[in-house]
Amino acid sequence: MSDNEARYTIRSLIATGIATIIVTVLALEFSGRIDHTEHKDHVPVGDFKAIHVQPGEGFRMSRKSSELHAVCENGYLAIAADVDPSFRGILVDYKNRGIRCQRPAPTEMGPASEGSDD
Repeated sequence: MSDNEARYTIRSLIATGIATIIVTVLALEFSGRIDHTEHKDHVPVGDFKAIHVQPGEGFRMSRKSSELHAVCENGYLAIAADVDPSFRGILVDYKNRGIRCQRPAPTEMGPASEGSDD
């Protein structure tokens, strides 16, 4: 091999890559670009989607269960972690409205149930 072909060894390239990653993370940390929050109430518990299931029609789902479970919290559906049940969040729709645990009674729905000021 000539000197032009073996200018850099694999070991030196790997060391340079690792050093670059470490320096980048440290620079971001010290400049405050990496945010470490300690407020659990500001962190989303997860990202969820609904699967529309019609009667008699199957759907595909992973056989492995998630590490989350649902509980009813003040009338709204909350998702909690199995490893830390105190870490829970209320399930909301795309407009940030809470998802109820049960369907409200017909008398509780609509503007007629709000009463009138006659």
